Amino acid sequence: MLDLLVTNATLPDGRTGMSVAVQSGRIAEVTPGLAAPAHETVDAGGQLLSPPFCDPHFHMDATLSYGLPRVNESGTLLEGIRLWGELKPLLKAEDLVARALAYCDWAVARGLLAIRSHVDTSDASLLAVEALLEVRRRVAPVIDLQLVAFPQDGVLRTPGGIDNMKRALDLGVDIVGGIPHFERTMSDGAISIQLLCEAAARRGTLVDMHCDETDDPLSRHIETLAFETQRLGLQGRVNASHCTSMHSMDNYYVSKLLPLIAESGVSVVANPLINITLQGRHDTYPKRRGMTRVPELMAAGVTVAFGHDCVMDPWYGLGSGDMLEVAHMGLHVAQMTSRQGMRACFDAVTVNAAKVMHLQGYGLAPGCDASFVLLQARDPIEAIRLRANRLKVWRKGRLLAETPAVVTTLTDEKGPRGVTFVMPPRP
Repeated sequence: MLDLLVTNATLPDGRTGMSVAVQSGRIAEVTPGLAAPAHETVDAGGQLLSPPFCDPHFHMDATLSYGLPRVNESGTLLEGIRLWGELKPLLKAEDLVARALAYCDWAVARGLLAIRSHVDTSDASLLAVEALLEVRRRVAPVIDLQLVAFPQDGVLRTPGGIDNMKRALDLGVDIVGGIPHFERTMSDGAISIQLLCEAAARRGTLVDMHCDETDDPLSRHIETLAFETQRLGLQGRVNASHCTSMHSMDNYYVSKLLPLIAESGVSVVANPLINITLQGRHDTYPKRRGMTRVPELMAAGVTVAFGHDCVMDPWYGLGSGDMLEVAHMGLHVAQMTSRQGMRACFDAVTVNAAKVMHLQGYGLAPGCDASFVLLQARDPIEAIRLRANRLKVWRKGRLLAETPAVVTTLTDEKGPRGVTFVMPPRP
């Protein structure tokens, strides 16, 4: 007797009429038209069954703090950092935990079951670190929450920055972070990368650095990060987040840089909603898009994922934890409007994000965790276009959330004319 059987599902790879059998929290079988006894059978009705959404770049310590102690009026990255600096002395652990838990509820309802959050280690109290460790403990049954030790003010620029980083890792933070472009000089930025990568190599941890989050084409710390990754044998364990300076770099230099990144095995996370909002603020017209070269990186063989980055915090006043909104923005900013490109944007918030996060048991194959989302869409492109409703969300075979199908009732002077689904006929 199976625990759960989902029938008549469409999978992201295009297979239709598929059945997914679940036993003891894992996928037992994926096959067309399976008929087997189960404690619960769900007819997907031809809708899209996807592995859960993953956010490989977020700041949960700041989420839902919008307006505290004031609003970022300029909308710039640097004012956001200053504003976060004003807020930090006012933070209380219980408030930080409450906001983070509220966001996690939003995430689960939207099928977002894996999040990598950077947590600021610049404050010697490590209040945010201890708060998010508590959040990680509480949400473990429903969300894979990874924590990155992130020296927001620069690990060398901050007195005691290196020690704070070590203490955060000793407390249980998973990943070494950094922000080389925010150190006082370019050379200090390069030194910080070397020190932090060496620390990760000694500890056997992953690395995820904010890298070149600037419009300055001469900010080239991604080159140093790729070099240190190869020098220390960290291939496959390092991620570079943002890399927005690449949108302004000379094309010849990028033609050299892309193979270097690919050879080093460094992955890249772009953050479309935030990159398009924060970058280019000093431009008049034309204004730069701000996001890194996503299709070019993908074509070079680099694993590229999309992150949400911020939701209602000092840097961004919008957001709802919807990774389809992230994919939708990424598609537009990168002009990835071919069918292959649009599907790649769906992958950027699912399978590619899972690769960046080194998630185990992720996917829709026998032996994987029975964690998946039933979307009110018939393929990944339609899911992005509609920001599709999450009909059901499961984690390891347990139903976590469900939402009724979205329908539109058309009326005229004679009353209702029937129900029309939001999805048009397939072209």
